[in-house]
Amino acid sequence: MDFADLTVPGYERVLRAEEPSKGWCAIVAIHDTTLGPALGGLRMWKYATKDEALTDVLRLAKGMTYKSAVARTGLGGGKAVVVGDAQKDKSDELFFWLGRVVDHLGGRYITAEDVGTSVLDLDLVARETKWVTGRAREVGGSGDPSPFTALGAFVAIQTALMEATGSAEVKGRRVAIQGLGHVGYWLAKHLAEAGAKLLVADLQPARVERVVKEFGAQPVPQEKVHAVECDLFAPCALGAVLNDTTIP
Repeated sequence: MDFADLTVPGYERVLRAEEPSKGWCAIVAIHDTTLGPALGGLRMWKYATKDEALTDVLRLAKGMTYKSAVARTGLGGGKAVVVGDAQKDKSDELFFWLGRVVDHLGGRYITAEDVGTSVLDLDLVARETKWVTGRAREVGGSGDPSPFTALGAFVAIQTALMEATGSAEVKGRRVAIQGLGHVGYWLAKHLAEAGAKLLVADLQPARVERVVKEFGAQPVPQEKVHAVECDLFAPCALGAVLNDTTIP
């Protein structure tokens, strides 16, 4: 295993780990541990380049610092990413290796699920390190955090509606959801049960079909979901969706 520390202003430590014989590359960014060890999920994504992976992990780690602080978790902010296609490149061996990468940091970084990883994947990571959370309930863990993330997003939507309109009522509101993975699916469920009208998009057609069938959602093209007429937009896919191009 090859380790390289990357110097990034404003970050406590950024570690790139590679296994040349396997073609594996992972980056862990520890942004700030003032309030406690850095907590942040492990994302698996088919980044086009290592620089693209670095940009993503830095942005995510910094965001975790502020989210942890606002939620008063007693934790700092960090994140990990591994370059790979979650549909094709997963293996037990890979996640054992990722566990050793996390363990190398000696507890300054605690990992969990993120895009492309699951409870089962984290159970494999945990065979090589104790610095893992969000593990299966069967082994004494807290389980998949996604439903709780979705509940938080739903409450945030109600709060935003109250601020903007004077009413937290979701019924009848048109909500566009981009991304129907672990969080997006559960958010769609909360919104549908509250009477919202859903417009949905995802890179995987099967996910769209499921939400259309279960919740009566209207499918929209992935590249247009940010531009459809709606009352609320919920980006539940990757980050940086709200930018100079999409905001107008």
